[in-house]
Amino acid sequence: MSDTTSTAPTPSTTRSYDVIVIGAGAVGENVADRTVQGGLSTLIVEAELVGGECSYWACMPSKVLLRSGAALAAARRVAGAAEAITGRLDVAAVLKRRTSFTHDWNDDSQADWLDSAGIDLLRGHARLSGIREVTVDTAEGPVIVTAKHAVVLSTGSSALLPDIDGLADVSPWTSRDATSVSDVPGHLAIIGGGVVAVEMAAAYRSLGAKVTLLVRSSLLRDQEPFAGEMVATALADEGVDVVTGASPIAARRTETGEVALVLADGRTITADEVLVATGRVPRSQDLGLATVGLIPGEWVAVDDTLLVTGDSPALAGDWLYATGDLNHRALLTHQGKYQARAAGDVIAARAAGHIVDDAPWGTHVATADHAAVPQVTFTDPEVASVGLTAAAAEKAGFHIRVLDYDLAGVAGASVLADGYTGRARAVVDLDSEKLLGVTFVGAGVGELLHAATIAVVGEVPISRLWHAVPSYPTLSEVWLRLLEAYGRPPAVDNRGV
Repeated sequence: MSDTTSTAPTPSTTRSYDVIVIGAGAVGENVADRTVQGGLSTLIVEAELVGGECSYWACMPSKVLLRSGAALAAARRVAGAAEAITGRLDVAAVLKRRTSFTHDWNDDSQADWLDSAGIDLLRGHARLSGIREVTVDTAEGPVIVTAKHAVVLSTGSSALLPDIDGLADVSPWTSRDATSVSDVPGHLAIIGGGVVAVEMAAAYRSLGAKVTLLVRSSLLRDQEPFAGEMVATALADEGVDVVTGASPIAARRTETGEVALVLADGRTITADEVLVATGRVPRSQDLGLATVGLIPGEWVAVDDTLLVTGDSPALAGDWLYATGDLNHRALLTHQGKYQARAAGDVIAARAAGHIVDDAPWGTHVATADHAAVPQVTFTDPEVASVGLTAAAAEKAGFHIRVLDYDLAGVAGASVLADGYTGRARAVVDLDSEKLLGVTFVGAGVGELLHAATIAVVGEVPISRLWHAVPSYPTLSEVWLRLLEAYGRPPAVDNRGV
């Protein structure tokens, strides 16, 4: 009689490092780089591709897909160049360029960078299995790794699949599918109104697809209202069918292989494929969170040094950190990398017994996550923003003044494009006379954003901004127009000083 009792596999090896980072995306790589530079031996564990979501399925491939259409549109807005445009985008060439940026989804070059930076790599699925302990399921068997100082969770997030009857059965696209296709569908339906939804609507329309955008309320709801309105108008002008008030309640594949989406109002939208872009969920379901008293499948809360917070005794000792999307502070790659630098440096400082600078805007904190997050939506027009919207500033209790300006009135805009359309808004705290937030909408405004970010983060007074002279004729002259709208500061009598 055979013994059918199953037993857990015995770990094949045990290793030890100062720091273990779970997730080798852009955020995890930055954590590991900072801890190694701080003198700590560091292991990074990755179950998929080194470089993560941003390199292969998000930031880079999506922006490359958008760039060709944006360049063509820009040329068509300038007399002389417009007459030279005789054809449409070469779709095969666009997709080939996209694939060159993802290295055909091969991570050898990024793995080589880890090695050159002195960071060890272990491939496999990792989960917490104890205090400062991680078990990794590798191709050769399970490996237990222990950390002397810290474990950092940098596993990111995944696309949310909404609870729509039959949706899972039609094999819907997520952002990963949308950025890695080899063929462009004739008709793409997109569910959602956020950044991924509007960017992919713009990209696929430029690639020749018919696009239907199904939006429950309005586009880009976290931005200033005019931003979503201007993007919606531009998408419609390009031929995107923007359907607002649309709530899909059921999905099915037809006999011809198309996807039929039934809306709550009884309408049915039929397309070749459907992209779901309705939000993100944390990659924490199989991360061993229960081992340390946290809830699997939920976002992981952290303090400003990115240290995981909670009441569990297992979290005592300042050893568990979470960076990037997983902590739900700001789901943007650049913001996650900012967190990573702070986390890596504070881990090294704590390990060495050095002073931890955790005051607001200190060396070891991610203060900007709260009210100074920059973001560019790469539609046409672009939307670039940092800090608080007018509504968010009022909700936070600030006494504000809103400054609006038509970007078309700036000389640099007329040089950039014939018939330029755009808008700028600055939100000013009247008590301190400093900027709380800035939003630009228009072609090329993404390159304006860092100046606004510096002004917000640096808390530069309006009176000093008057001395930051914008070059003429550039779009940056909008800063002068916003300042003029606010008014010159009163003169100060320095006589006798």
